[in-house]
Amino acid sequence: MTRALDYRAAGVDLEVADDAKHRLKALVESTRTDGVLGAFGGFGGMFRMPAGMRAPILVSSADGVGTKIKVAIEAGRHHTIGHDLVNHCVNDILVQGATPLFFLDYVAFGKLDAAVAEAVVAGVAAGCRENGCALVGGETAEMPGLYTPPDYDLAGFIVGAVEEDAVLGAARVREGDAVIALASSGFHTNGYSLVRSVLFERLGLTVTDRYPGSEESVADVLLRVHRSYLRTLAPVLTRVHALAHITGGGIPGNLDRALPSGLDAVVETKSWEVPGVFETIAGAGVTDRKEMFRTFNMGVGIIVLAGPSDADAVLAAAAAEGVDAWVAGEIRGGSGQVLLS
Repeated sequence: MTRALDYRAAGVDLEVADDAKHRLKALVESTRTDGVLGAFGGFGGMFRMPAGMRAPILVSSADGVGTKIKVAIEAGRHHTIGHDLVNHCVNDILVQGATPLFFLDYVAFGKLDAAVAEAVVAGVAAGCRENGCALVGGETAEMPGLYTPPDYDLAGFIVGAVEEDAVLGAARVREGDAVIALASSGFHTNGYSLVRSVLFERLGLTVTDRYPGSEESVADVLLRVHRSYLRTLAPVLTRVHALAHITGGGIPGNLDRALPSGLDAVVETKSWEVPGVFETIAGAGVTDRKEMFRTFNMGVGIIVLAGPSDADAVLAAAAAEGVDAWVAGEIRGGSGQVLLS
């Protein structure tokens, strides 16, 4: 006699899904802001446009955290990876001068673990609270056969707003502008495929081993939360011409996106000491300088382009938030290139 099949037999447990949903309710509600309409559990999240904006432009972005998520899984630490995701997305829209309004997340499992889902979304909620945006919805999916437990994947979607006449970008950049670097908190969310190859395959380390040249564990170093620059730069955005979030592609592959065709950015790499966590990867991986600078942020999380007279204000804003910052170069006539000196 053929056994009757149900959804659980096919690999999807609706009771676990219900458990996960109940666990997430308080986390989502902890991020509620004045703009949120409706209650938890709706088919769509609703958000009221901020009052008082004259000509608001919506700015949106979507991203993931790459293979950094593998480190979180191997370490059994799931509570920070969502925070990484929010901060990364916040920085992406900050580049255009936008303040975040709301966020949505997507977590996909091969076999849903309600406790892991709760920890991941706890990180998302923490990131939303840090940045003043509401978590208005999301999806927790169970897809047996697509992901092999304990693996899961995570993505996020953000929407923010900026006044039309305050949008930052290449059109505002002028010759003589200062190139101001703000320090990263580590690898952020980029280059982890190379990091994992060097540390776990070439050096044979595990997440509990000490990171070479550090007193911290591999997991401690690799799971540092991607820094948000919103609170640091919000007070001085009106004095900024353009920003570049240094993610995949490094300084050369991101700063060029903030340049008009007739200007170059000259970045003096000797103006800062590259953190040792990056030098470890370069040395053990026998990775050359050019490859390092196009793969990693090399200690620079965001770059600000501002007039020379406004550089001190940007540096002071960073200092007030405890973020290291320095003038790392200038804008000169050219052809839209980033020149590392």
